[in-house]
Amino acid sequence: MRGSLGERFDRALVFAADLHRDQVRKGPKRVPYVAHLLGVASIVIENGGDEDQAIAALLHDGPEDQGGVETLDRIQTEFGGRVAAIVAACSDTFETPKPPWRVRKQAYLDKLERAPEDVLLVSLADKVHNAHTILADYREVGEELWERFRGTREESLWYYRELVDVFERRRPGPLADELRRTVDEIDALVRE
Repeated sequence: MRGSLGERFDRALVFAADLHRDQVRKGPKRVPYVAHLLGVASIVIENGGDEDQAIAALLHDGPEDQGGVETLDRIQTEFGGRVAAIVAACSDTFETPKPPWRVRKQAYLDKLERAPEDVLLVSLADKVHNAHTILADYREVGEELWERFRGTREESLWYYRELVDVFERRRPGPLADELRRTVDEIDALVRE
């Protein structure tokens, strides 16, 4: 990204903080969820994303976690169709109750195979940030980490390995390499 972020980004930051105000990250530290959103937005910006992609990074979990299609409609009204399309593509479901974990994850992987570049950057940034968090938390709590996920340890590792494969094919480069290194490190720790 060249230049500065505008007033739309400022509004998106407030919107995201309001949406996730009472939400915390899974894990022992009870970190406010907005930290993840800021981390993903930072990765997007640092990897050449434009303002719409940075806004989508801030809002990418809003509909899935906080209100479904109604929240997505608010995002479209406030921030435009491109942002809403990126957010929708980064969500694995709006259904309630959610479909089974493996079904959702496979559908998300299939969706990435057809996703445009602007979606791939935001999704990859999200997965890199999540993988870094998993690695740090695994170092802190060990096998207890996997209890917080719907998928088992093996399923979660399968999903991240599949993500690596998709991103290395669809969006090769330093960020996909970073995801590979982080997932490899998680794998190595688990096997110790």
